[in-house]
Amino acid sequence: MLIHTGQHYDFRMSDVFFQELDIPAPDVNLGIGSGTHGAQTGAMLVGIERILLAERLDLLVIYGDTNSTLAGALAAAKLHVPVAHVEAGLRSFNRRMPEEINRVVADHVATLLLCPTAQAVRNLSAEGITRGVYEVGDLMLEALQTKLRDGLPPVDVLESLSIAPGHYILATVHRAENTDDPRRLQAILSALSSLREPVLLPVHPRTRAIIQQGAFDIGGSLHLVEPFGFTDMLRAEQHARVIVTDSGGVQKEALWLGVPCVTLREETEWVETVESGWNTLVGANPIAIKHAVESARRPPPLSGAEPSRLPSERIRAVLEEWSTA
Repeated sequence: MLIHTGQHYDFRMSDVFFQELDIPAPDVNLGIGSGTHGAQTGAMLVGIERILLAERLDLLVIYGDTNSTLAGALAAAKLHVPVAHVEAGLRSFNRRMPEEINRVVADHVATLLLCPTAQAVRNLSAEGITRGVYEVGDLMLEALQTKLRDGLPPVDVLESLSIAPGHYILATVHRAENTDDPRRLQAILSALSSLREPVLLPVHPRTRAIIQQGAFDIGGSLHLVEPFGFTDMLRAEQHARVIVTDSGGVQKEALWLGVPCVTLREETEWVETVESGWNTLVGANPIAIKHAVESARRPPPLSGAEPSRLPSERIRAVLEEWSTA
């Protein structure tokens, strides 16, 4: 069965992904919504525990590093329901990030740890986790490649703003470390507003609420637009000259699409993107942001053999082997 906690509830942040990725409608939607970390995670724990007690599931599969991930891991572990963590082993080594706490706790209670990269496997080994660990590849890459094969439609907002492909900057800002600190958020928005090229900023509902509550200096080249759906976002990323983001997923997509990335953080769990030369970490320093964006150039393309099996196939094989063991 498919459980949707409702942590993301806005149509553009939730329903559109079910539609565009052909995901079946959830069997249960807990409808948790937004709130503080404690209130949100606590409500999820109650809801998920109730389902686990009623349904007597054999295994709970969790994904990523959200509060939903943490709540699922804890609820299952307390009831001795095995947990499979997809995207296990990622580390930014910054415990001030809520996502880092979620990752670490989920990994330490999981039975099956399904890692996207070899570095993730090494991270787990350094923490003494070696049993049940599998390197399966990255599901996000598989989803991206599937969408590219299907073809991506044009992004309407580019046409409405008369912005040409390849001549704009795409930005996303949503992490608490950047949005909850008014000085950091103002520094980022000021830097984006000062750039010579048009900047598209699809505004996360949480970020929009914070901007509306404060007196932030926004103007110049910065265009605040509604959040994109999955395919619109990929299309916008594909044709940007540079991507500026604090999202882990967008960093990866920039790498895979061959677009230089400037990351609004001091560290990243996706160290491979920095080591390959596609990603630059700048924090919230306006001078560093502007310099990194203006000097960004596409490095030589990455090379590497295509995996023999898709990540989804590898994950399914691990789950089937576990279920018959």
